[in-house]
Amino acid sequence: MPFALFFQREVGPLACNCYVIGDPQTREVIVVDPGGEPAELAELLTTNELKAVAIVATHAHFDHLIAAQELRALTGAPFRLHTGDRGLLDWYLESGRLFLGVELPPPPEIDAPLNEGDRLVAGAMELEVLHTPGHSPGSISLVGAGDVLSGDALFASSIGRSDLPGGDETLLLEMIRGKLFALGDDTTVHPGHGPSTTIGEERRNNPFVGEGRR
Repeated sequence: MPFALFFQREVGPLACNCYVIGDPQTREVIVVDPGGEPAELAELLTTNELKAVAIVATHAHFDHLIAAQELRALTGAPFRLHTGDRGLLDWYLESGRLFLGVELPPPPEIDAPLNEGDRLVAGAMELEVLHTPGHSPGSISLVGAGDVLSGDALFASSIGRSDLPGGDETLLLEMIRGKLFALGDDTTVHPGHGPSTTIGEERRNNPFVGEGRR
């Protein structure tokens, strides 16, 4: 079934898009990329009578998981991450000192790893895991019926950085063209930062991977 987007909000110091998606009948949801404001996110879940069955980070950069451990403790939902980003998760505290000059809250433990082809289930909703590395070794995208949460792989009119540890520009471009563009032009893209777009729009006009790329 298509997922219900219960809410999306920018959280954390780098305005990461946090998504809460799931099944409107059972009220079971998956929280994707909780990059900040754990108490507020937990309150939104409670107020809307939603039950988090998983907390997922599309990759292990700190701006996508600052709130993950506290939200995990508040909700009891397991934290899930691709195994390829284990090294970045270990670098999480140091990266916060390096890029923000602050001591971040502790990172979460990985309760269950994610890999290509895995399915995340919330009620009758299912998301398929696509491994889309390039921004980071373990970057994933989550595919529903007509929608994809692309993390920091593909943005509206842009793509993710590849100059951070574990990044690979050639691989990132390959993943976007080979996996994300294969989802079809009508697929709505919900990125890790910025506004939503469509695969068709990015295929035609994205300056990095589109038909008119520079």
